[in-house]
Amino acid sequence: MTPLAERMRPQTLAEFVGQEHLVGEGAVLRQAIERGKIPSFILWGPPGVGKTTLAQLVAKLLNKPFFQLSAINAGVKDIREAIESADKQNLFQQRGAILFIDEIHRFSKSQQDALLGAVEKGIVTLIGATTENPSFEVIPALLSRCQVYVMQHLAKDELIGLVNRALERDESLKNQRIEIEEYDALLLYSGGDARRLLNALELIANYRPAGDAPFRITNEMVRELIQQNAALYDKTGEQHYDIISAFIKSMRGSDPNAAVYWLARMLDGGEDIEFIARRMVILAAEDVGLANPNALLLATTTMDAIRMIGMPEARIILSQCAIYLATSPKSNSAYLAIEKAAGLVRQTGSLPVPLHLRNAPTKLMKELNYGSGYQYAHDFEGNFVQQDNLPEAIDGNILYEPGQNPTEERTRAKLKADWKGKYGY
Repeated sequence: MTPLAERMRPQTLAEFVGQEHLVGEGAVLRQAIERGKIPSFILWGPPGVGKTTLAQLVAKLLNKPFFQLSAINAGVKDIREAIESADKQNLFQQRGAILFIDEIHRFSKSQQDALLGAVEKGIVTLIGATTENPSFEVIPALLSRCQVYVMQHLAKDELIGLVNRALERDESLKNQRIEIEEYDALLLYSGGDARRLLNALELIANYRPAGDAPFRITNEMVRELIQQNAALYDKTGEQHYDIISAFIKSMRGSDPNAAVYWLARMLDGGEDIEFIARRMVILAAEDVGLANPNALLLATTTMDAIRMIGMPEARIILSQCAIYLATSPKSNSAYLAIEKAAGLVRQTGSLPVPLHLRNAPTKLMKELNYGSGYQYAHDFEGNFVQQDNLPEAIDGNILYEPGQNPTEERTRAKLKADWKGKYGY
């Protein structure tokens, strides 16, 4: 018998649980499906929220040929064969084919390049699924040809609804008189993953004793029956997110002991070492920042080094970087500055660039005073001259506030000496 999660896979949008912002009445993707014309798109979200199911539903509702590849085991040859098959289907049926790539973030650049022509020519409508940020994992040329739809964790009531529907409708379960007295342990084990939730329910149902008495499921029973099967580290489930969070917060909190412990937990669980390194690059900029600018250099070098070396030696490189980041002074001033600047842009809109800062490559622009009055900093003592560089309407706004650490205190002193009272440093 096929697994419960497969048996309960929705057959209509009405049966699809969650993602109301995408497929609810009047939602963007729902409208595209109802019009019968969808763009190529990438579904980005955690495991078990319905990415594969939604792709299959789209193909079914639009009556389009559906080709599915997994980036774990598909190569360029498989991609080309799928595209050729889709092209033949289009020739005979004129329906357009959907090519679904599961875990598209695992495709290399050359594999993603192989998709470009078919997507651009409309031979296939690409639907990709990923648990990783497509901005980092999908090449720009392919990303620019796709919409990105973010899928969200299923809510508690949605997960409970899935369990109850399985008990009511599944041919194997509906006559077993199974009653859920407590849902907490089931939901905790699932980590918001509908597939894991239904798998857990099926596993527990298999322990139902013979007889006509109701089989009542409690938290204690769930913990007892599942504990022996539960992985210590599930790199696609809840612990993936919890442990990387603990790792980041330990480095941010300047605790090298905790940082290397959580690093070891991830490595022992088979976590992708590039994922770990990428998170350290982000932390180096966001949390260490200008208090120690060398942190970003070490983190990016770590990314390059682990790619060259691989495991098991990469663990030493990752450990060195984690300890360095944890023991570095901390500053989030660069993060706060760009957030403040972004807020100011949203508030004030597209303010004009001051004339003296504008480029003047043509005679007309020079006649319009583009670039007039600009003072070249290197012509002045100390390679600095005080002039207005912001639009007049927001001149004097402080967006960068130096952090309280030795490096940025020196920066603050220099800014104060250079700009006098203009910015109030």
